[in-house]
Amino acid sequence: MSDDEQLDTVFAALADPTCRAILARLARGEATVTELAEPFAMSLPAVSKHLKVLEHAGLISRGREAQWRPCRLRAGPLEEVSVWIDQYRSFWEESFNRLDNVLRELQQPRKDDPNDPNR
Repeated sequence: MSDDEQLDTVFAALADPTCRAILARLARGEATVTELAEPFAMSLPAVSKHLKVLEHAGLISRGREAQWRPCRLRAGPLEEVSVWIDQYRSFWEESFNRLDNVLRELQQPRKDDPNDPNR
């Protein structure tokens, strides 16, 4: 899978609120499918489908320890998302800096302003 395809897959997984909630839970530590399903009003097979989406995106891994099948967060793809977003951070910072400058200029009294107390 190319980098762009991987990023698309991660964003698609993050677009789903259930997937995001599962990731938030796994950020606190590993959990079983049953534990992950508890807060949701859906069947275990439905939760398993969400887990497959997350696993395909590389955001989780599923292990096997005897009868226990823990799910774990894999944060690497989230770092790739962060790097992609950071490319646009400078754009927004520059835009906000320009806006700050315009607002400062607008707040300065004009020399020809008859209401300026410093005239």
